[in-house]
Amino acid sequence: MAAAHDLEMESMNLNMERERKEELEEEEKMREDGAGKDRAKNKKVHRIVSKWMLPEKARGTYLERANCFPPPVFIISISLAELAVFIYYAVWKPQKQWITLDTGILESPFIYSPEKREEAWRFISYMLVHAGVQHILGNLCMQLVLGIPLEMVHKGLRVGLVYLAGVIAGSLASSIFDPLRYLVGASGGVYALMGGYFMNVLVNFREMIPAFGIFRLLIIILIIVLDMGFALYRRFFVPENGSPVSFAAHIAGGFAGMSIGYTVFSCFDKALLKDPRFWIAIAAYLACVLFAVFFNVFLSPAN
Repeated sequence: MAAAHDLEMESMNLNMERERKEELEEEEKMREDGAGKDRAKNKKVHRIVSKWMLPEKARGTYLERANCFPPPVFIISISLAELAVFIYYAVWKPQKQWITLDTGILESPFIYSPEKREEAWRFISYMLVHAGVQHILGNLCMQLVLGIPLEMVHKGLRVGLVYLAGVIAGSLASSIFDPLRYLVGASGGVYALMGGYFMNVLVNFREMIPAFGIFRLLIIILIIVLDMGFALYRRFFVPENGSPVSFAAHIAGGFAGMSIGYTVFSCFDKALLKDPRFWIAIAAYLACVLFAVFFNVFLSPAN
C-alpha cells in the first residue's frame, strides 16, 4: 500500500512539473513571437481556470480552444437582474430597514407564494427576489466566483441549464416539503452550480490541483454550512413580526446539481446529448417534476 501511494504521489509531482515546464515554454514562445503581454495574461488566466474547473485529461482540449467569446453573459446577466430587483424593493419601495426585507417582497409578483401557485412563472421568478442584504450578497458572491469560471469553460447554455434546473427543483421541492411557506432567492440555482462542481471535485480532486483538492472540498462544505445556517434561521427563528421563508430550495438545488450538473460539467470535451448519463439524469429529473405537478394539483395542503 505504501509503495502504491508513493508511486501515485510521484506521478502527481511529475505531472505538475511537466505542466509547469509547458507553461514556461509557452510563455517563452509568446515572447519570441512578440505576442504581447495581454495574450500571455489571457493564457495564464485560462490555464488557472482549467486547473480549478477541469480534470487533467480535459485541460489540453480546453486550452487549445480557450477564448472569452462569448463572455460569461448568463451569470453576469442573472446577477445584475437579481441586484436590480433587490434595489427596487429596498430603495424605490422603501422599507423601514433593508437588512431584512419582508412586507415589500411578500407583495411582489415574482415571489413564490403558496396561495398563487397557478401563476406558474413564480416557480422560476422567485430567484430574482431576496430577503435581505446578507441573502443577496451571499448568493451573488457564490454564483459569480463559481459561475464565471464555469461559464468560461462550459459556456452559457450548459451553465444556464444547470442553474435553471436547480431553480425549478427548488420551488417544486418547497411546494411539496414546505407547502405553506413563501420562497425567495437564487439559492436553488447557486446550489445546483455548487453541487455539480462539488461532484466533479469529489471524483477528480487528485487531478484538479492535487494539493488543494481536499481544501476545496472543505471550503465548499463550509460555505454550504454557513448559508444553510442562515436559511434555517430565516425558517425557524424569524422574529415574530417577520415572515418565515422556506429552505427546501437549497437541498433540492444541490441534488439537481449533483445529478444533472455533474453530468453536464463532466462532459466538457464530449457531446452531451450522446452521453447516456445525461438522459438518465434528465429522465429522473422530469419524473420528479411530474410528481411535483401532480402533488400541487391534487394533494397540496395549500389547495
